[in-house]
Amino acid sequence: MSTIKDRLAALKAQLSEDRLTGFVVPLTDEHMSEYVGGYAQRLEWLTGFGGSAGSAALIGNRAAIFTDGRYTLQVREQVPGALFEYQDVPKTSAAEWLAAAAGMGDRIGYDPWLHTRGWVRNTATALQAKGAELVAVSANPIDRVWRDRPAPSAARLEVHPDDLAGQSAADKRAGVAAWLAQMGADATVITALDSIAWLLNIRGRDVVHTPVALAFAIARADASVDLYTAPEKLSDEVRAHLGSDVRIHPRADFEPALSGMGGKTVSADPASGVAAIFAALDAGGAKIIEARDPCVLAKALKNPVEIAGTSAAHRRDGAALTRFLHWFDGEAPKGGLTELSAAAKLKQFRDQTNMLEDLSFDTISGAGPNGAVVHYRVSEATNRPITRDSIYLVDSGGQYRDGTTDVTRTMAVGTPTAEMKDRFTRVLKGHIALARAVFPVGTRGAQLDVLARQFLWEAGLDYAHGTGHGVGSYLAVHEGPQRIASSAAQSGNDEPLYAGMILSNEPGYYKTGEYGIRIENLVLIEERQVAGAEKPLLGFRELTLAPIDRALIDLDLLTPVERAWVDAYHARVIAEIAPQLDDAARAWLEAAAAPL
Repeated sequence: MSTIKDRLAALKAQLSEDRLTGFVVPLTDEHMSEYVGGYAQRLEWLTGFGGSAGSAALIGNRAAIFTDGRYTLQVREQVPGALFEYQDVPKTSAAEWLAAAAGMGDRIGYDPWLHTRGWVRNTATALQAKGAELVAVSANPIDRVWRDRPAPSAARLEVHPDDLAGQSAADKRAGVAAWLAQMGADATVITALDSIAWLLNIRGRDVVHTPVALAFAIARADASVDLYTAPEKLSDEVRAHLGSDVRIHPRADFEPALSGMGGKTVSADPASGVAAIFAALDAGGAKIIEARDPCVLAKALKNPVEIAGTSAAHRRDGAALTRFLHWFDGEAPKGGLTELSAAAKLKQFRDQTNMLEDLSFDTISGAGPNGAVVHYRVSEATNRPITRDSIYLVDSGGQYRDGTTDVTRTMAVGTPTAEMKDRFTRVLKGHIALARAVFPVGTRGAQLDVLARQFLWEAGLDYAHGTGHGVGSYLAVHEGPQRIASSAAQSGNDEPLYAGMILSNEPGYYKTGEYGIRIENLVLIEERQVAGAEKPLLGFRELTLAPIDRALIDLDLLTPVERAWVDAYHARVIAEIAPQLDDAARAWLEAAAAPL
């Protein structure tokens, strides 16, 4: 089946055979992951949508795709409007759309391994009001018609050594055991892949750009863990690292193990634990405590070893990016560069560090109007030349053993317009305002978000994505629970910010059909000492070190304090990056980062 139309028709035929009138297709896997392996890319297979967040729903002869403001342009380019209605989240959810379209007797299918129990409850309630039923399927109908569906990765697990983790797996397991004792629970089910990787100090290569392994885990109050994964994926080295307190089981044994926990008090995370997990625990007679995965916050609070590692990774990555910016500055005005060739060159500079394990996500390489597509993914079909008197946006990152990077720079090619400079400078002012923020312990990211948007708002402008996301330590480039976002841009935004968390600072502006602007640094939350302060305070320290394009700055819009921030940041970039460069790149950096 080579076309989206054929695939949709095949799915509808399978649903009819299964006596279903509809189905829901999320973009996730059985671990509620953001980035998933090829075997779980059901939404892209069905619709053509290549973004990292979205879902689709079918009922009768209608089908719809649901995406948020990051993908408003992309979804219309990739998904045929003749087959799928475009629906904007959070204005409309799949559950709301289905409820509005459903009638008496409709049977809407869902895969219980791909949805949370909360989603199931809410959607079932909405459908019941219309006389319709939400039906759990035992086999995903897409998998039954996707003839060339990839198999799950067979890559082997890898040890993440203590000298990079900063804490032994035994100590982490003991911490979870202490948490279970406090909760009065016998065990906790851990399904998030990065939580399992963090807890056991292991990494993997089962998901592109995210160094995790496909597995489930049950951590117990005696500090032991049952790990469910393909046994052939474990080398003798990994088995020795895990030790006798980590028991290895085939992945297929996970659901029966849950059903066998009758009489036990078991914690499970309603955010990352799918409905099938709760159903198996219920069926087996376990007492369930809904509680957040105990690894989530502990993983977000980086220890001194992780902080030192990510700082080293950012210095290394910043030098690679600076070499690219130097090269780009010389080559782009000549013509001949494209989005794909620029992205490939940037990866080449990272590869030359001899320490790059992978990119941390697909590089967003956007020339001109493609830069306005927030999560643009360049392909042969969309590849644009980088032309003079335009803006080029590149959002990229690397996975290194000692840290994960994520950085966006926006560059002028030729002469920018006055409007481009105005918009860039407003984004820069917001970036600086957030970077300079000093805030009390207990502050939430939602309370800081306005700092980054205020100068755009003054001109009646905004951006439709969050301002900051958490980042892992040689783990996921998007990591919770911390974030900086307005409630409209991102839900679940009520986590206090703590020292040791890493976040992005990435305000932007996007003019549809013309250009995009984003300035992104990763920052570390640190304690701040302020004379006379009556409460503990926090602030940000930049981890990302790379020059910001001075050609796009309207100096008249910057205050003296803002100019001083740019100069101080650039002085630090020169001090830490220049020694890693050859003479030509060093001279370029010293000019590019000269005082304003």
